[in-house]
Amino acid sequence: MTKFFETIWFKTKWYHWFIIAILLPVGLVWGVAMAMRRALVVQKDFGLPVVSIGNLIVGGTGKTPFIIELTSHFNGVFVISRGYGRQSKGLVEVSHKGHVLANVNESGDEAMLIASSLSKASVIVSEDRKIAIAYAKKRGAKVIFLDDGFNQVGIKKFDIILEPSRIVNYLPLPAGPFREFWFYSKKADLIVKEDIDFTRYVTYKNLKQNMILVTAIANPTRLDKFLPQGIIGKYYFEDHAYFDEKKLNILLHKNNADSLLVTQKDAVKMSDFKLPISKIKLKLELQKSVITKVDSYIKGYKA
Repeated sequence: MTKFFETIWFKTKWYHWFIIAILLPVGLVWGVAMAMRRALVVQKDFGLPVVSIGNLIVGGTGKTPFIIELTSHFNGVFVISRGYGRQSKGLVEVSHKGHVLANVNESGDEAMLIASSLSKASVIVSEDRKIAIAYAKKRGAKVIFLDDGFNQVGIKKFDIILEPSRIVNYLPLPAGPFREFWFYSKKADLIVKEDIDFTRYVTYKNLKQNMILVTAIANPTRLDKFLPQGIIGKYYFEDHAYFDEKKLNILLHKNNADSLLVTQKDAVKMSDFKLPISKIKLKLELQKSVITKVDSYIKGYKA
């Protein structure tokens, strides 16, 4: 996702609507194609409960911390992700029952963060989620949690959608950020909203007096409201980008900074770096009703 599209989708100004109008015919074709795909596909039941955590828009909405918090309440969990940004292909078993088996290059940043945060769950990355579910079942999975799985329409599942707090542009790609027409959110079994169904809590580790923000997340300006005092520079990289230790060291010295301020997602790609690092740590607190609804689906599941 380029900064240009991030701007017209998430920071829409009146003059952006001229560009959006030009892109609208393509967006409508895309939306209709996605609607036909959803209408014609036959869902497969894998014989165990599958819970999907996703959204209808591209970019970050907090799925990863939501998955970490929600799955921590259940046993026999396998989390399956595509592994965005990873430097591997095919199926990779990132962790098994809390034991990490791969490196971040093989897993991708989000999958590694999930794997390193969950002491009992297992994590798999695969472009083909159906193959990954079948593999997880052989490995003893009791319940599957699909990362970013709402668009996996060929899988029978319980769909949770994270609804963004503020959206101006409700159009489908490329005119807007929606992967399908916005009203398909009604297809979800559960829609969760920030400050209603879950609350974000931000803490910090190793803060310094002078820090530069370095991050490779989608729509990085959403971090602005969480930034502590002491930020003297901001450097945004493409979503899921990997970092070069020498280049980051140059940025530190160029800004006379005491440390790099990074998110947890960024930090997993810097675990071997010998650089001063400060962290923004995000944790979600879920309403009990969310956990109860998922628990009811899992306990009431029948193949």
